[in-house]
Amino acid sequence: MKEIVFPNKIKKGSTIAVITPAGTIEPGQLDKTLALIKSKGYEPVLGSNVYSKYSNGYNYGGTPEERLSDLQWALDGDFGAIWTTRGGYGCAQLLQQIDLKKYRKNPKYLIGYSDVTVLQSYLLKNGFASVHGQSIKTSSQGVSEASYEGIFNILSGKKTQYIIENNSLNKKGKAKAQLVGGNLAMIYSVMGSKYSFDFKDKILFIEDIGEQFYALDRMLMNLELNGVFGKIKGLIVGGMTGMGDEKTNEHYESSFDPMAYEIIAQKLDKYDFPVAYGLANGHIFDNQPLIIGAEVEMNVKDKAQITFK
Repeated sequence: MKEIVFPNKIKKGSTIAVITPAGTIEPGQLDKTLALIKSKGYEPVLGSNVYSKYSNGYNYGGTPEERLSDLQWALDGDFGAIWTTRGGYGCAQLLQQIDLKKYRKNPKYLIGYSDVTVLQSYLLKNGFASVHGQSIKTSSQGVSEASYEGIFNILSGKKTQYIIENNSLNKKGKAKAQLVGGNLAMIYSVMGSKYSFDFKDKILFIEDIGEQFYALDRMLMNLELNGVFGKIKGLIVGGMTGMGDEKTNEHYESSFDPMAYEIIAQKLDKYDFPVAYGLANGHIFDNQPLIIGAEVEMNVKDKAQITFK
């Protein structure tokens, strides 16, 4: 396994680059979290195109060139971390043009989730860990204080451990391996390319939002057909919300949709690795951060314990 670089903890007074690599941001949507970053003793520095807009069948946070320019500026710069404003769609458009020459000399955590998963996959393929956690913009349902506190803990060098309540679909067992994954749709979108995660002997994490149940099955079938479930040592399932049809799914607003979980469990029935359902990470109110690329130990009993080494 390639040796993974974990960026140094950052000191008070450090700058944090703020970029919009995917969907557009409206003025005011970042104010609360930017103030929080300052209150923690860090200085957010906004990229030139954070509030840019480009409509091309979707409202992007700038043209591909503008978004790439800000991403490259953040990767190259002398910042303590890089924090994305939101997900949406657009990061995959930037993958082929990213240059890591200067970043290798001064690596820093890239923080974000959802569409940002593809950038985190790219970084891990190049040997760098990242933080799959809450973006600066919060969702319509808000975000827990712990979601951001967890990110600040990681930036200050603290280790993370999560206890997950029992779920009847859990598969008991232990596994210890590198953590990969993030948003399932984004994992699916780069599957088979050189930007995809390496799944061999890894623990996979997945979460998603707003997918029809057949689309969830389709993505899982893609992983199945690519042999992913035959390679991994364990699976952790996070938020599955806004799934299926809003009019007919009584659990549509649930953080952990039971039908989505059942569909996942059906796909995993023939495998014997441990599976833990219900980790608080994803498009949900309590979005606890994960370090992609870190070694984790999962111990699934009546409850599941996820420990970052």
